[in-house]
Amino acid sequence: MNMPVNRTKLRRVALSAAAVALAIGGVAGIAYAQRDPAYDAARKAGQIGEKMDGYLGTVGSASPDIARMVKDLNIKRRAVYAEKAQAASATLEEYAFTSGCLAIARTAPGEKYQAPDGSWQTRTGAPPIRDPRCP
Repeated sequence: MNMPVNRTKLRRVALSAAAVALAIGGVAGIAYAQRDPAYDAARKAGQIGEKMDGYLGTVGSASPDIARMVKDLNIKRRAVYAEKAQAASATLEEYAFTSGCLAIARTAPGEKYQAPDGSWQTRTGAPPIRDPRCP
Protein backbone atom coordinates (compact mmCIF):
# COMPACT_ATOMS: atom_id res chain seq x y z
CA MET A 1 0.00 0.00 0.00
CA ASN A 2 2.02 2.96 -1.26
CA MET A 3 -0.54 5.70 -1.63
CA PRO A 4 0.78 9.23 -1.15
CA VAL A 5 -0.40 10.56 2.18
CA ASN A 6 0.00 14.07 3.54
CA ARG A 7 1.00 13.60 7.22
CA THR A 8 -0.34 17.02 8.24
CA LYS A 9 -3.69 16.26 6.70
CA LEU A 10 -3.67 12.83 8.35
CA ARG A 11 -3.20 14.41 11.77
CA ARG A 12 -6.18 16.68 11.17
CA VAL A 13 -8.27 13.80 9.90
CA ALA A 14 -7.17 11.65 12.84
CA LEU A 15 -9.20 13.65 15.32
CA SER A 16 -12.37 13.14 13.34
CA ALA A 17 -11.48 9.55 12.54
CA ALA A 18 -10.87 8.81 16.20
CA ALA A 19 -14.49 9.53 16.97
CA VAL A 20 -15.63 7.29 14.12
CA ALA A 21 -13.21 4.54 15.07
CA LEU A 22 -14.53 4.58 18.61
CA ALA A 23 -18.06 4.32 17.32
CA ILE A 24 -17.24 1.54 14.88
CA GLY A 25 -14.87 -0.45 17.02
CA GLY A 26 -16.12 0.59 20.42
CA VAL A 27 -19.76 1.12 21.22
CA ALA A 28 -21.09 0.16 17.78
CA GLY A 29 -18.79 -2.86 17.60
CA ILE A 30 -19.93 -4.04 21.01
CA ALA A 31 -23.58 -3.44 20.15
CA TYR A 32 -23.17 -5.36 16.89
CA ALA A 33 -21.42 -8.23 18.67
CA GLN A 34 -24.31 -8.42 21.13
CA ARG A 35 -26.78 -8.68 18.23
CA ASP A 36 -24.63 -11.16 16.32
CA PRO A 37 -22.40 -13.38 18.48
CA ALA A 38 -20.74 -14.57 15.26
CA TYR A 39 -18.80 -11.27 15.02
CA ASP A 40 -17.38 -11.58 18.52
CA ALA A 41 -16.62 -15.28 18.06
CA ALA A 42 -14.88 -14.72 14.71
CA ARG A 43 -12.81 -11.86 16.13
CA LYS A 44 -11.78 -13.88 19.19
CA ALA A 45 -11.01 -16.91 17.02
CA GLY A 46 -8.71 -14.85 14.79
CA GLN A 47 -10.87 -15.39 11.71
CA ILE A 48 -11.27 -11.65 11.10
CA GLY A 49 -9.04 -8.68 11.84
CA GLU A 50 -8.46 -5.00 11.29
CA LYS A 51 -6.78 -4.01 8.04
CA MET A 52 -4.56 -1.01 7.41
CA ASP A 53 -7.06 0.42 4.95
CA GLY A 54 -9.69 0.88 7.68
CA TYR A 55 -11.77 -2.14 6.87
CA LEU A 56 -12.15 -5.63 8.33
CA GLY A 57 -10.55 -8.56 6.60
CA THR A 58 -10.85 -12.30 6.78
CA VAL A 59 -7.75 -14.13 7.97
CA GLY A 60 -7.19 -17.20 5.82
CA SER A 61 -10.18 -18.90 4.31
CA ALA A 62 -13.49 -17.85 5.79
CA SER A 63 -16.87 -19.46 5.79
CA PRO A 64 -19.47 -17.84 3.56
CA ASP A 65 -21.26 -16.55 6.68
CA ILE A 66 -18.15 -14.83 8.01
CA ALA A 67 -17.27 -13.43 4.57
CA ARG A 68 -20.80 -12.03 4.26
CA MET A 69 -20.65 -10.49 7.74
CA VAL A 70 -17.30 -8.82 6.98
CA LYS A 71 -18.64 -7.50 3.68
CA ASP A 72 -21.74 -6.05 5.39
CA LEU A 73 -19.70 -4.38 8.13
CA ASN A 74 -17.28 -2.93 5.57
CA ILE A 75 -20.17 -1.46 3.59
CA LYS A 76 -21.34 0.26 6.77
CA ARG A 77 -17.83 1.49 7.54
CA ARG A 78 -17.41 2.89 4.03
CA ALA A 79 -20.66 4.85 4.34
CA VAL A 80 -19.54 6.38 7.63
CA TYR A 81 -16.05 7.11 6.27
CA ALA A 82 -17.48 8.83 3.19
CA GLU A 83 -19.69 11.09 5.28
CA LYS A 84 -16.97 11.93 7.80
CA ALA A 85 -14.28 12.40 5.13
CA GLN A 86 -16.40 15.00 3.40
CA ALA A 87 -16.95 16.83 6.70
CA ALA A 88 -13.18 16.71 7.40
CA SER A 89 -12.24 17.86 3.86
CA ALA A 90 -10.35 14.63 3.31
CA THR A 91 -10.54 11.90 0.73
CA LEU A 92 -12.32 8.66 1.55
CA GLU A 93 -8.98 6.84 1.31
CA GLU A 94 -7.24 9.23 3.72
CA TYR A 95 -10.06 8.97 6.20
CA ALA A 96 -10.25 5.17 5.96
CA PHE A 97 -6.46 4.84 6.30
CA THR A 98 -6.42 6.99 9.44
CA SER A 99 -9.34 5.01 10.87
CA GLY A 100 -7.41 1.82 10.12
CA CYS A 101 -4.40 3.14 12.01
CA LEU A 102 -6.59 3.88 15.01
CA ALA A 103 -8.47 0.57 14.84
CA ILE A 104 -5.21 -1.38 14.72
CA ALA A 105 -3.90 0.59 17.70
CA ARG A 106 -7.04 -0.40 19.65
CA THR A 107 -6.84 -4.13 18.96
CA ALA A 108 -6.72 -6.25 22.09
CA PRO A 109 -4.13 -8.95 22.78
CA GLY A 110 -5.06 -12.07 20.84
CA GLU A 111 -6.85 -10.18 18.05
CA LYS A 112 -5.61 -10.15 14.47
CA TYR A 113 -4.47 -7.09 12.54
CA GLN A 114 -2.72 -6.42 9.27
CA ALA A 115 0.91 -5.28 9.47
CA PRO A 116 2.38 -2.78 6.97
CA ASP A 117 3.83 -5.64 4.93
CA GLY A 118 0.31 -7.06 4.47
CA SER A 119 0.82 -10.05 6.77
CA TRP A 120 -1.66 -10.91 9.49
CA GLN A 121 -0.28 -10.54 12.99
CA THR A 122 -1.70 -11.51 16.36
CA ARG A 123 -1.67 -8.65 18.83
CA THR A 124 0.46 -9.29 21.89
CA GLY A 125 0.87 -7.09 24.96
CA ALA A 126 3.25 -4.94 22.90
CA PRO A 127 2.03 -2.17 20.60
CA PRO A 128 1.00 -3.40 17.15
CA ILE A 129 3.22 -2.90 14.14
CA ARG A 130 1.71 0.08 12.34
CA ASP A 131 2.43 1.93 9.13
CA PRO A 132 4.95 4.73 9.74
CA ARG A 133 2.48 7.15 8.10
CA CYS A 134 -0.03 6.58 10.89
CA PRO A 135 -0.73 9.66 12.98
